[in-house]
Amino acid sequence: MNTNTYLEYLINQIHTVIMATTDNLGNPFTCVIDIMDFDEHGLYFLTAKGKSFYERLKQNGTISLTGLQGNATLSSKSVTIHGKVKEIGSFRLSSLFEKNPYMYEIYPTKESRKALTVFQIYQGNGEFFDLSVQPIFREQFSFGGSRIEKKGLFYINDNCMNCRKCISVCPQKCIVYKNNQTTILQEHCLHCGNCYNICPVKAVEKE
Repeated sequence: MNTNTYLEYLINQIHTVIMATTDNLGNPFTCVIDIMDFDEHGLYFLTAKGKSFYERLKQNGTISLTGLQGNATLSSKSVTIHGKVKEIGSFRLSSLFEKNPYMYEIYPTKESRKALTVFQIYQGNGEFFDLSVQPIFREQFSFGGSRIEKKGLFYINDNCMNCRKCISVCPQKCIVYKNNQTTILQEHCLHCGNCYNICPVKAVEKE
């Protein structure tokens, strides 16, 4: 799937996420935020200017968020994004209310809505993670000119002797031996590190 598919899934199927920010001392904080819209320029949400959350957004300019859908762990799908954020003010405020009409009940008058301001996540890296299928499925994506980050991935280098011990300990059976080569299927990997720990010649590397 492409980036727009995952962003649309985040908006329409998940919508409410846990967002993490840091204060000026580097202390982490989380809060519940609705991601209300997206377009080719990024994701949009709003907050009130009197909140500490607003101050942290202005101080740091970066966020991390995770949204989860599913009734239980093995039916869950999640989207995680970390990226850069900026305030765009009242621009798009009316359209966000139109697309999310429940906000009229929280801020019912034009005067009350003066406290609100819109933020745009204009650049980011993300991952879709699906535990509802076997083997599990994960895929990274990016937007706003950001490159996909491959942190945390395990790879098998040319030192591999094809002993296949890693295959025996992989919980998702995502390590395959084919054409005299052992390969990790990244889209099904849990990043558990079993292959890294068992390899006798240190042929498994972590990105």
